[in-house]
Amino acid sequence: MRRRTILVAVLLCVTAWLPAQTITAPEAPFPFEPLEMHRFPDRDFPITRYGARKGDVRANTAAFARAMDACNKAGGGRVVVPAGEWITGPIHFRSGCNLYLAEGAVVVFDDKPELYLPAVRTAWEGAECMGLSPLVYAYECDDIAISGPGTLAPRMDFWRTWFDRPQSHLDATRQLYAMLSTGVPVEYRHMEAPGVQMRPALIHLNRCTNVQLDGFKIRESPFWTIHLFMCRDVWAHGLDVYAHGNNNDGIDLEMTQHAVVENCTFDQGDDGVVIKAGRNQDGWRLGMPSSDIVVRNCEIVNGHTVLGIGSEMSGGVRRVYMHDCHSSSEVYRLFYIKTNHRRGGFIEDVTLENVSATRMMRVFAIDTDVLYQWRDIVPTFETALTRIRNITVRNAGAVQADAIYEILGDDRLPVEGVTLEHIHVGQVNEFTSRVTGVKDLVVKDVTYDRFVPAEREIGVPGIAPGR
Repeated sequence: MRRRTILVAVLLCVTAWLPAQTITAPEAPFPFEPLEMHRFPDRDFPITRYGARKGDVRANTAAFARAMDACNKAGGGRVVVPAGEWITGPIHFRSGCNLYLAEGAVVVFDDKPELYLPAVRTAWEGAECMGLSPLVYAYECDDIAISGPGTLAPRMDFWRTWFDRPQSHLDATRQLYAMLSTGVPVEYRHMEAPGVQMRPALIHLNRCTNVQLDGFKIRESPFWTIHLFMCRDVWAHGLDVYAHGNNNDGIDLEMTQHAVVENCTFDQGDDGVVIKAGRNQDGWRLGMPSSDIVVRNCEIVNGHTVLGIGSEMSGGVRRVYMHDCHSSSEVYRLFYIKTNHRRGGFIEDVTLENVSATRMMRVFAIDTDVLYQWRDIVPTFETALTRIRNITVRNAGAVQADAIYEILGDDRLPVEGVTLEHIHVGQVNEFTSRVTGVKDLVVKDVTYDRFVPAEREIGVPGIAPGR
């Protein structure tokens, strides 16, 4: 026993001395401290060593849990998924673990909801709750990663039956909204009953630090695809993401700080890259803004937006920089800021430059009255306006757009300090600009070649956004 204790102590010391990988963003328009990413020890824990068998969902679910536990207790390393198809239930992380998907490895998540019980602490559209386990889940973990050239590919047959939100789901959502609005503790907000139909995220990392997402592929997702909730020090790079179901955002950084997203491809049924910060009273209660985020050199093939901010942003969003990103097919909006009179919070110091797309509804849009279906489903418990200021779009282009920019501010708290410069659109189909509720708008060198009424509507998959 003494020899084993000494060995574990030595392993932990060696792990602590591994040099970190440094990720910098010197081009950001705000001071960005380098990311010091954890380097994992050279120790492998293949799931086959812990009982994984092809075609056996329960054996594989248990094998992932045992491998994670062993890796954590040894001081960290790689939980290795070898080549082949491995059907499983949820994968729950432990600190110090790198889930490595080998070449040819495909993790297939079964789509039976009962596999994702018991309920875990998660979030649904900005509201904390107890819900079905996300397919890949981590809570309060440090130094974790998903890496390798393999694929996460959930079965979708059952989850698709929940895409159309029935009355029971809307009733449950109304109940959750009332609970967050009246301060009911999260542990009492149970949303896992069958009729609730709250789909789990594919990847939900909750309150984690030093997170790496490196090089793997995703093929479909029940709900939001990659959800980083209250995380710090995040590096996502080289991802290949395809998910064309309803509410299939590519990557959502919610109340997350100090992050770089780079060299990724997102092909989505909803927004591509999204910055969020909690819904209404939950965002105010948690009080953690999303901040210091750099997105660069990414391709959004399809999606509702290239960059979306909101509408769940009550904790605030500040210091976001996207540059050298492109959409090669169609999006509804290249850059979209959305909020409403229930959200409060703030959005400030956001810059986009060197961004482009092919065809879209708007190159740039701000809307302060986005409530979607919730306008009549749930009441306004408390009015709180959103402060929006210091927003810049520079060197943007589009082949075709219905309009170049549309800013719909709230006269009670106008949008302040928007700069639009060096934006060019080949063809405009409806109007060039529409502006209300804005102070200190600067427009320089915003041009287009021709005005031609559109012959067809944009056909982005997923649910079309309101307004």
